[in-house]
Amino acid sequence: MKLTDNVLRSFRVAKVFRENSDKINCFDFSPNGETVISSSDDDSIVLYDCQEGKPKRTLYSKKYGVDLIRYTHAANTVVYSSNKIDDTIRYLSLHDNKYIRYFPGHTKRVVALSMSPVDDTFISGSLDKTIRLWDLRSPNCQAGYKIDGLMHLQGKPVCSFDPEGLIFAAGVNSEMVKLYDLRSFDKGPFATFKMQYDRTCEWTGLKFSNDGKLILISTNGGFIRLIDAFKGAVLHTFGGYNNSKAVTLEASFTPDSQFIMIGSEDGKIHVWNGESGMKVAVLDGKHTGPITCLQFNPKFMTFASACSNMVRKWALSSSE
Repeated sequence: MKLTDNVLRSFRVAKVFRENSDKINCFDFSPNGETVISSSDDDSIVLYDCQEGKPKRTLYSKKYGVDLIRYTHAANTVVYSSNKIDDTIRYLSLHDNKYIRYFPGHTKRVVALSMSPVDDTFISGSLDKTIRLWDLRSPNCQAGYKIDGLMHLQGKPVCSFDPEGLIFAAGVNSEMVKLYDLRSFDKGPFATFKMQYDRTCEWTGLKFSNDGKLILISTNGGFIRLIDAFKGAVLHTFGGYNNSKAVTLEASFTPDSQFIMIGSEDGKIHVWNGESGMKVAVLDGKHTGPITCLQFNPKFMTFASACSNMVRKWALSSSE
């Protein structure tokens, strides 16, 4: 089925999960869309079966905490950042709940983590004002490559790979997007797009669309921006949703790159058509707090949203 304005308007909550006692800080769908994994401030990692619509397994990272959880290319391994004790990134086997490797190097909290869509490379951004490039296969002692030109970040760094894994984008000081070629990143960015600086908020996320043509910039203000990934021109600025407390709300593309979604402080989900810039739907999932996590399943016609301690799975209503 093709996603259209009407199809998006017909999504309803199909399932509610209350596995967590504290805020869900991140979740990630597996590349095949069969599972989704969440990390929470209660130190738990919960694995959900998307087809059966139920939790499969819960693991804990009580000593280090867990945030920014991401699937690697193997369905049973993840990387995640720590929010207790240290700022090391951990590579975990879900199968036997054992760490495969540690990635020390950051000296402050990691606030951005992106896995390459094609190989074992990943990038991380930290409040220590560095963005680092890593390889899952490298031994513990390798502290990652620091990306030149990004050592003097004033604000929170954001970064992401393009869908082909050849380029990564870094958001710098909430006003510039720099594009790097993975094969020659040490030469510095091959493109820099300067945006209008907005004093009222900072950038909190950066994502490429699946077709690689668009970049979505999230902020902790009341707007998100859609830019052309080749020219850096701002195509649309989307607003009209509630975010008065400067919460980090996750914005996402639909898998066909046609629509943009974000949750809001009042528990509603706002959806825009990326081409026209028009708002096409406001979905009320009865969330009790701000929707901090929101992602569409890469393979199936469902998406998931999470607030303080609840995950909701959305599907098309049966009448459609």
